[in-house]
Amino acid sequence: MNYTTTFLAIFFYTISFGYSHNSESTESNKLKNTDYMENVSYATFGGGCFWCTEVIFEQLEGVFKVESGYSGGHIKNPAYREVITGKTGHAESIQITFDNSLVSYEELLDIFFNTHDPTTLNRQGNDRGTQYRSAIFYHNIEQKKAANKMIKALEEAQVFEDKIVTEVTEFDAFYVAEDYHQDYFVNNSSQPYCQYIINPKLEKFQKQYKDKLKKQ
Repeated sequence: MNYTTTFLAIFFYTISFGYSHNSESTESNKLKNTDYMENVSYATFGGGCFWCTEVIFEQLEGVFKVESGYSGGHIKNPAYREVITGKTGHAESIQITFDNSLVSYEELLDIFFNTHDPTTLNRQGNDRGTQYRSAIFYHNIEQKKAANKMIKALEEAQVFEDKIVTEVTEFDAFYVAEDYHQDYFVNNSSQPYCQYIINPKLEKFQKQYKDKLKKQ
């Protein structure tokens, strides 16, 4: 699997867009300090276990907030114990609140595709089930076009050996996961899963996107 060429393959396909968020379509808690800002946009991705994906996007300059939760299912307010059965239809997802004047949706897409495997159907590593599927839940038509354009570019550039199976679906609702899932890596960095699964991905991301990280 060739992840290292993803950014270069996408660079020439990047176009800047602005995004508006439909506040009536989300079940997540509204942000008190950023909702009024005109540059605030939202992105919702499913890339396997949200413990892994949350910590990556939290480190990006221009990202206000990343929440772990559930999208793409057919019941309201699912609990983790229900989602992991695969019967609710939800994907473990993250919802990113970002300043589109500092980081573009296309940049988020590039990182999304470069930090998980979009070619394995309903699986990421040892995590198997529809809840671990690769998914993009677009909030408007511009996001849909950007996602499909990037997938096409990746396919044409043959960045991955296998066909991309990422689902591109209209956003319906995002349900914030239980408190213990939020900032999981930060709060549990000594746990074996964090040490052996998340940390290597995080270190690779930090090296590849060092110019995009928040200043310490």
